Amino acid sequence: MSKYIKITSDGVQFDAYLALPEAGGGPVIVLLQEIFGVNAEMREVADLYASEGYVVLAPDLFHPFGPNIELGYSEVDHAKAFDYYQRFDFTQALADVRATVQHARSMPESTGKVGALGFCLGGKLAWLSAAECGVDCAVGYYGVGIQDTLDIATAVTCPVALHFGETDPLNPPDVVQKIHAALAGKSNIKLYGYPEAGHAFNRSGPTFVKTAALPAHTRSLDIFRETLGPDYDLSALADHHFYLEFAARDPEATMQTMVAQPYVNHVPTMTGGTGYTELKRFYTHHFIHNNPADTKMLPISRVVGVDRMVDEFVLCFTHDQEIDWLLPGVAPTGKYVEVPMLVVVAFRGPKLYNEHIYWDQASVLVQIGLLDPTGLPVSGAEAARKLLDETRPSNTLMARWKESEPAQ
Repeated sequence: MSKYIKITSDGVQFDAYLALPEAGGGPVIVLLQEIFGVNAEMREVADLYASEGYVVLAPDLFHPFGPNIELGYSEVDHAKAFDYYQRFDFTQALADVRATVQHARSMPESTGKVGALGFCLGGKLAWLSAAECGVDCAVGYYGVGIQDTLDIATAVTCPVALHFGETDPLNPPDVVQKIHAALAGKSNIKLYGYPEAGHAFNRSGPTFVKTAALPAHTRSLDIFRETLGPDYDLSALADHHFYLEFAARDPEATMQTMVAQPYVNHVPTMTGGTGYTELKRFYTHHFIHNNPADTKMLPISRVVGVDRMVDEFVLCFTHDQEIDWLLPGVAPTGKYVEVPMLVVVAFRGPKLYNEHIYWDQASVLVQIGLLDPTGLPVSGAEAARKLLDETRPSNTLMARWKESEPAQ
């Protein structure tokens, strides 16, 4: 679903990496490179956003120096990249971006809507593109030099998100503060900071910071989904997945609702699987056919975001068989169990990417008789029943609760 195409700007042709979504078409994101060219890292980003439902075009903005320059991150390649950066012509680059945007709008695979996404050098270009290239929205990661171009802010009328690591030496706090001050009051522009994240926190390798990259991706998607689309019914997608797991009990069909390399993690027991092969094995032999016949889920709440959904429910079952994923190695006790659960489902485009499932294992162990709650701050089925009925007593485990009772 990827290839190189030609784009013409001022009579000059250059290459652009094209990544297509599974649907074959959609809104377009013009991906603007770092100082290392449209290298493997940039192509990975393009493929990621294609999996999110976008047509992605990454133009070769270093073409004046030579076709398809690709650099790595060694000391030697850093020196080459910095040399290109020093000689980089922003005026020419913006003309190339405009040509790419125009091409993107006219592509048969395009809905006609186009956004810009850039990193480092590309982060600044994304900011400039919001004012000068006619994009519908723009997202910039750790763009270097934005503080020197703040005079264009009045021309930026489309939605924009700018991401900065709070320990980035190329965007120190005083620089980011200058950007904040200049853009204060611009409701269409959102600035985000990430503690303990430096430059290139989204790039795979030693600079990657997961706690910054994941929320930044969600916030970027928020801009793109709202402005460009596509709009996916995540709730319906999840319900279909759950139906295949618990009602149809069909491992093959369940896997088809997920990305090519998904993962599932039941956090308390660390059961599940990473990647297609391991997860299908888990679903087939240890989960889908491994739940008691009377298993049911009582829904409490559901929150749906731009790329994930959180379900709160009570899981009820009779422990009449060994349940590998929940109570691995524990022989059936015949006990009835009610336990509050939380599942966080992440999506990539119209498919599930991962699931994180949480519950209080102590509550389960109390109910099947493997944990004596005497003297411990744990409860059994009472936790689930309190969740279902808020009028039940609170603070029953607090011995000092009576001490704070108001005098009569």
